[in-house]
Amino acid sequence: MEHRHVYRKGRSTEAPTLLMLHGTGGNEEDLLPLAEMFSPESGVLGVRGNVLENGMPRFFRRLSEGVFDEEDLIQRTEDLKAFLDQAAEQYGFDRSRVVAVGYSNGANIAASLLFHYADALRGAVLHHPMVPRRGIELPDLSGVPVFISAGKRDPLCTPEESEELESLLTEAGADVKLHWEAGGHQLSRAELGAASVWVKNQILK
Repeated sequence: MEHRHVYRKGRSTEAPTLLMLHGTGGNEEDLLPLAEMFSPESGVLGVRGNVLENGMPRFFRRLSEGVFDEEDLIQRTEDLKAFLDQAAEQYGFDRSRVVAVGYSNGANIAASLLFHYADALRGAVLHHPMVPRRGIELPDLSGVPVFISAGKRDPLCTPEESEELESLLTEAGADVKLHWEAGGHQLSRAELGAASVWVKNQILK
């Protein structure tokens, strides 16, 4: 499954490739500035979601606010994984060293990759994600570092949801850091700064 995307070759073959996944209504270039902040030596793959909701790109359908179309989520997650496999061949980056950086809907599809495939991601930075699916057994995520940022007043993603996601990933073996902000669903400078420090300590070490 093809995705509209942009790829920028990294300045170092030692650095991981960053997979940038936008929020609802965004595009493949939205999060590119974060890549420069988190790991300036990395190759960057910015991807646009293939689903349109009222003209706004998303990575999978939802039935209503906060209620995912689970069948579509599963299929779109599989499609994204296949696209990553194809892109690694096309652009020559190390498929085993892809780190996702996602915001909102993009964080949800990144979390879904973790929930469904043990080897889809080397690590992930999830800004304001939700639990993608419940009642399934997660793959073995031992040693996979995951950063979650959450807002204590986020109307779309409650603190309980963030804690549940942290718990599910931890139980699957992932090394999870949950970072709290006082605000809502928007990205803040403070959480981006915390994520940048985390990437340097956990991914680039």
